[in-house]
Amino acid sequence: MSATRSKAGSSIRAWLGNGVALAALFAAIVAFGYWQTESWWVASPRAGSWVLAMVVALAFVGLCVSTWLDARADRAASDVPDAGGDDAMLLAWASQTGFGQQLAEHTAQALRDAGMPVRVLPLHRVDADVLRAHRRALFIASTTGEGDPPDHALGFTRHVLGQPMTLVGLEYAVLALGDRAYDRFCGFGRRLDQWLHHSGAQPMFDRIDVDAGDAGALRHWQHRLGQLAGHTALADWSAPRYRPWRLQERRWLNPGSVGGPAYHVALLPMDAGDLDWQAGDIAEIGPRHAPPEVASWLLTANQDGDATVEHNGETLELATLLQRSRLPEPAAIQGHSAQAVANLLEALPHREYSIASVPQDGALHLLVRQMRHLDGRLGCGSGWLTAHADVGATIDVRIRRNIAFHAPEDDRPMILVGNGTGLAGLRAHLKARALAGHRRNWLVFGERQREHDFHHRDEIEAWFRQGHLQHLDLAFSRDGAQRVYVQDVLREHSGRLREWIADGAAVYVCGSLEGMAPAVDAVLRDTVGLDALEAMAADGRYCRDVY
Repeated sequence: MSATRSKAGSSIRAWLGNGVALAALFAAIVAFGYWQTESWWVASPRAGSWVLAMVVALAFVGLCVSTWLDARADRAASDVPDAGGDDAMLLAWASQTGFGQQLAEHTAQALRDAGMPVRVLPLHRVDADVLRAHRRALFIASTTGEGDPPDHALGFTRHVLGQPMTLVGLEYAVLALGDRAYDRFCGFGRRLDQWLHHSGAQPMFDRIDVDAGDAGALRHWQHRLGQLAGHTALADWSAPRYRPWRLQERRWLNPGSVGGPAYHVALLPMDAGDLDWQAGDIAEIGPRHAPPEVASWLLTANQDGDATVEHNGETLELATLLQRSRLPEPAAIQGHSAQAVANLLEALPHREYSIASVPQDGALHLLVRQMRHLDGRLGCGSGWLTAHADVGATIDVRIRRNIAFHAPEDDRPMILVGNGTGLAGLRAHLKARALAGHRRNWLVFGERQREHDFHHRDEIEAWFRQGHLQHLDLAFSRDGAQRVYVQDVLREHSGRLREWIADGAAVYVCGSLEGMAPAVDAVLRDTVGLDALEAMAADGRYCRDVY
């Protein structure tokens, strides 16, 4: 409190001092004007020149006032009740057209709605002290022209981004905005991400690049925000537009495992034209509540689930709408009509899964592990796909392009590293490589027990026998007295790893962000060096789909 008062007092004194100085100058001008009775000099300006000079002076004063108001608005944006303290999430934005600032406002509101304190600052107000005062930071960075920062971030670029700094202990994430029509797509956001990583900061998740406001990339950002907040029910910013698919097959892959149940799920499109994606893309699933949960809610809220309602131009039963919506507190809608309840409902946010197949398979395959809440209830997305939906049921699906995890088009060597259900994205790549005849592939996969958790074992071993896999290295952590993980296998084969990378290999990592991904990153840094690894990432030879 005393520091705040001192700062306020200093500000007041500064304003008073500046005001007195300006008043004194104005008084001196007036006095000299009265004292000078003749022309100032032979070529004294005409009356029109004086008018022009006054207009220019007033314009300058207007510019000063505008700058002051902008600075005041910047301060107001960060002066929110929950903005202080080490636990606050720093949210820094750099925007040329205002779109980045708008996304920052949406982001801050979403996190605050989930109960997280957030401090919002324009990037030009961020310096080393600000960065070191926070444990976690989000950056929304627009690129203008050929890789340049927005105008207001030029000072940050010169005085902060251009300086070596130690930011160990800071966790961060970057949303990079750009346009692929330019050669240096998302250049400023990528440069910021590289500098943070090089300074010792650790990514909470990989940078998300947005091409010309791409809605899919922004949905992925929202999905990540929900994970950060521990509140995966954050509403989508835009209404979902799903396509109908049919649940063709569901198969339990690991009965007897000490880990959570994992399922192979196959979906068929109602329209064959929807069989359109690339290895590395993401399936966004519209989840639904379990029917018994909806029935319980209807009973508590004293509502008739068979009542017909209108919602977004669709006529359906209230129970059907509730199944795919966020359920409000029953007490909050007591006495409401069925239509009034329908008017209040918001769609459940989507869930994301790596696609484990290619269109030539004729179906969209997923590898889904059941997740459970603390009270034992199945997670909304995994519960719907692995338990609640009957085979033959309609599943809401939209496919999101994930360009950052697409494979190279040529036949360069490919190193695929993953654990658990992260095998899904790697399986799609191996299928695509086999179809293209690209045989120089190396798979490093880890799970708990070989007997139970070697997902798609027959298929993978067949690829190895047929030569589609040159190397297959496995790490089953619960099979031996000593825990062995994929990063340990990579380190053991560091010589081969170095040779493959020197030969132009691309490294693709898919799976757990906690534990596996940073450990694999550390092995790669130790093997080829940080500069080389960052160059690989910039060239698209080091790609990750981690969660």
